Amino acid sequence: MGSMTEEPTHLPDDEFRWLEDIYGEKPLDWVRDQNARTETKLVDQKFLELEQNVLEVLDSEDRIPAVTKRGNFYYNFWRDKANPRGLWRRTTWESYVQDSPEWDVLLDVDALAAAEGTEWVFAGSQFLRPADGTSYRRALLRLSPDGGDAVTLREFDVETRSFVDGGFEIPAAKTYASWLDEDSILLGTDFGPGSMTTSSYPRTSRILRRGQKPADAELYFEVPAEHMLAQAVHDSTPGFEREIAVDVIDFFNYRNYLRRDGGWLPIDVPTDVEVGFHNQWLTLRPQTDWQPAGTSTTYPAGSLLAAGLEDFLAGSRDLIALFTPDAGTSLQSWSWTQSFLLLNLLQDVSSQVLVLDPAKDWAAAELDACPPLHSVDASAVDDEDSDDYWLVATGFLTPSALSRGTVAGGPAMAVKSSPSFFDASGHTVEQHFAVSKDGTKIPYFQVGPKDLTYDGGNPTLLSGYGGFEVSRTPAYSGTVGRAWLQQRTADGRGGVYVLANIRGGGEYGPAWHRAALQANRRRAYEDFAAVAQDLMDRGVTRRERLGCSGGSNGGLLVGNMLTRYPHLFGAVSCGVPLLDMARYTKLSAGYSWIAEYGDPEDPAQWDFIRTFSPYHLLEPGTEYPDTLIWTATSDDRVGPVQARKMAARMRDMGVENIWFHEALEGGHAGASDNKQAARLQTLSNTFLWNALTD
Repeated sequence: MGSMTEEPTHLPDDEFRWLEDIYGEKPLDWVRDQNARTETKLVDQKFLELEQNVLEVLDSEDRIPAVTKRGNFYYNFWRDKANPRGLWRRTTWESYVQDSPEWDVLLDVDALAAAEGTEWVFAGSQFLRPADGTSYRRALLRLSPDGGDAVTLREFDVETRSFVDGGFEIPAAKTYASWLDEDSILLGTDFGPGSMTTSSYPRTSRILRRGQKPADAELYFEVPAEHMLAQAVHDSTPGFEREIAVDVIDFFNYRNYLRRDGGWLPIDVPTDVEVGFHNQWLTLRPQTDWQPAGTSTTYPAGSLLAAGLEDFLAGSRDLIALFTPDAGTSLQSWSWTQSFLLLNLLQDVSSQVLVLDPAKDWAAAELDACPPLHSVDASAVDDEDSDDYWLVATGFLTPSALSRGTVAGGPAMAVKSSPSFFDASGHTVEQHFAVSKDGTKIPYFQVGPKDLTYDGGNPTLLSGYGGFEVSRTPAYSGTVGRAWLQQRTADGRGGVYVLANIRGGGEYGPAWHRAALQANRRRAYEDFAAVAQDLMDRGVTRRERLGCSGGSNGGLLVGNMLTRYPHLFGAVSCGVPLLDMARYTKLSAGYSWIAEYGDPEDPAQWDFIRTFSPYHLLEPGTEYPDTLIWTATSDDRVGPVQARKMAARMRDMGVENIWFHEALEGGHAGASDNKQAARLQTLSNTFLWNALTD
């Protein structure tokens, strides 16, 4: 249930606060009425056929089973038609490379749900590192009772394929844990009053020993309640065992500590410098330009720097610049093998992979594996025992492919490839650049027929995100292919799909993200609107045939398209959204996003926040595009109440072309199994297609 505390006087009244009672009888009755209205509009035989086609993609047994190596085995979590809640399983490398691997099932989540009467959703595992480094046996399993972020931790034995009698078991909460040793874990969870931050995450990390009750766990690390999260982990790398703690102040500011001499030794860097540890190395990535104290060198935002950890702790600031960004190139991630460092870069939103050799003065070589307008990601297979790496390549029209290579060992070997779920032979991918209001060039990808007619008549779906330094890159989607690209209008036109790389994201590094923070948030929306206008100026589409979709922060994005730019769009699909920016800090995990959006309780900040708060930008008499707002009851990250209130206010204003749907389970993704996911994806795509082609 949302907070019902009194609002500051500068914030507007809210007549729909009653919908914040998430599981209240009256709000749920309203939800069921709205669901019935929406399903009556959308669900027909054609809908059911498309839903089945989408489900076929999600349930396909030919998908690549992504694996994680632990010791001698490769672990995978898998859902399909026969196992909607999924199987946690493992196999050997020799078996994995076969067309039909032999899987050893460790946990059948459907069977567990049936036996225990709880609709469990598998949310991951954390293994205890064994003394010999190979015989992994004990794991902490994360199981959500409803698909939300709150999980139960339960200790599991992979040899007996059963939960450990008397093992660690932590009730459902937003929980973090790390094995300290065989009989103790570092635990952050809801220990009772005062143990959670204002953002709804743990503010303490404690040592819980086998047989202890959580209430008796020893306090190990804590942060102020107004910070976002406290987390302590144990690094079990042989020869480099240590405890690391992080005070997550907000999404972009951290304080990192090492356990030394019975206390916490801070890593002396600004809070907006991302810190990483690997063996003897310390890596640093500043979010803003940084000149370390006592030096004359300024490292630009988005650089990657390295130093010997002990030298740095001793006061040396002799840093090695491993990567320096330029106007078109940014660092997205990095991964260590046993002897090398892999850098995943974007050059105008196309992938590049570099391999750095610490033994040769960090000499860099490019991995020749990245075709233009594709996304390629390299990561270590096991940084303790080899220089092997995984390579995952994908594109809008190119099914994902998995390869395995060895640094300096020749070309990577193809291991698995996903099937094609739609005929892409008649389609093409292009990259274009729109010019935003302030003159900034905004890249976007256009996926559509090779013989596209540029007369403004093509049904076009524009998607984006623009927040939290998240990059949107080319990726194959059988759902987009079947539910949009292969659809046909009465005159035979296929759909066009467009992905906009607007500011607020991470496509060009931290500066691209910071350009749309807080008071500059409007830039993300101006960018998206510029792409929409460019599509019309180029003759791809027109207002009546242009729709947009987005979820979470992307829901806030399209909510602003609905309210600020209704003249540009014929239809809007708004999923699991932020919309009420006056109350977002009071609902679910919203307080943790102040660094991104600002604090509405500060009158000066509310002055700019209200300019992108869709709930407060609604105006009677406006001709709004057809709108679908969808969410999930059990979403404990954004929560369903913002979507509810937006739809209710629009209906109350007399807007007839607003539709609402709320999945009664499913968490922030809106779906806890493939069937629910297929329903939601079909609702969104069917709504948009019908609205843009009727």
